Amino acid sequence: MKDTIKYVGLDVSKEKIAVAIAEEGREEPRYYGMIPHTTEAIRKLVKKLGEVHTLRMCYEAGPTGYPLYRLLTTMGVHCEVIAPSLIPQKAGERIKTDRRDSIRLARLYRSGELTSIYVPTKEDEALRDLVRAREDAKEDELRAKHRLTKFLLRNDIKQPKGVNKWTKRYRDWLDTLKFESSSLRVVFQEYYHQIKELEQRIRRFEEEIRVQANEGVHAPIIQALQSLRGVALITSTSLAAEIGSFKRFPTPKKFMSYIGLIPSEHSSGEKRRQGETTKTGNRHVRRLLVEAAWSYRYQPAVKGELKRRQDGQSPTVQAISWKAQNRLHKKYFRLLSRGKENGKAITAVARELAGFIWAIAQEVDEPSKV
Repeated sequence: MKDTIKYVGLDVSKEKIAVAIAEEGREEPRYYGMIPHTTEAIRKLVKKLGEVHTLRMCYEAGPTGYPLYRLLTTMGVHCEVIAPSLIPQKAGERIKTDRRDSIRLARLYRSGELTSIYVPTKEDEALRDLVRAREDAKEDELRAKHRLTKFLLRNDIKQPKGVNKWTKRYRDWLDTLKFESSSLRVVFQEYYHQIKELEQRIRRFEEEIRVQANEGVHAPIIQALQSLRGVALITSTSLAAEIGSFKRFPTPKKFMSYIGLIPSEHSSGEKRRQGETTKTGNRHVRRLLVEAAWSYRYQPAVKGELKRRQDGQSPTVQAISWKAQNRLHKKYFRLLSRGKENGKAITAVARELAGFIWAIAQEVDEPSKV
């Protein structure tokens, strides 16, 4: 019985970890107890449970991240991080406690009903944090601009005719504004100053992204992906950060499924019905591809910035890029001619664009380490 496999469910929070164990067989899982969320306590737990080759541990992905996974892995313990949205739920279950959650994890893990997620390397996670921090700053910048424009609207202050918002002329006009009320003056100055601060923050993020794109571990694939129309520095770096290794997707369809761009399906017997896209998986990548897909409305061409980005890339990568331009441009207008809505046509283009991204990645991506 010494070599009996133990399936250990961990309900992890900031300070504590609830532990439950389901041994191989059909016996009910048992609740082990609550331990502190510290390295010492985790090492002690592993030592008490037995030989590391007999342990299978899992916990839900959450705000505590992946340090626990990395610690257990370095100790030789098999550990998986579980996708919370794919954990089976009992209908009518209304009681949720740490104890129950750990027991449920152990039971489902033993029966093979849990779906694990890809755990990024430390380098991948750092790059992901960088691109997501820039994304957050861009959202903050947009909100700050809205606050300022709404403030001007409330006070019936309109920009001169022919001056578009947030151009250089628009900013020059903002610099000339005067307010009789000191309260309004302070509000305007603070709103405007916040926008300038956020723009500086975004520039700092983008400088570091540029460094990583040229010198980081994913530099080759970031440069190669920029050969595609609509996929410039920020998009290509974000894709590399979010995906990590494209080699974990054996086919382009698997990649499309991962980012939720394949149609949902409700089929029975001889009836086959497909609906809207599943929108499961990584929403950041899905948004990036939909934004990039809009570029394929225009006639295929390799010039200007795109030509510069393709310089130095292999003939194979350049050929894939050119094929993508022709195929996706035709697909967009073919769908429109069939009466498809603009948004749905773009989503279909984004789905096929994912296939071309996968193809380029196979040419330059390093094999997955998982």
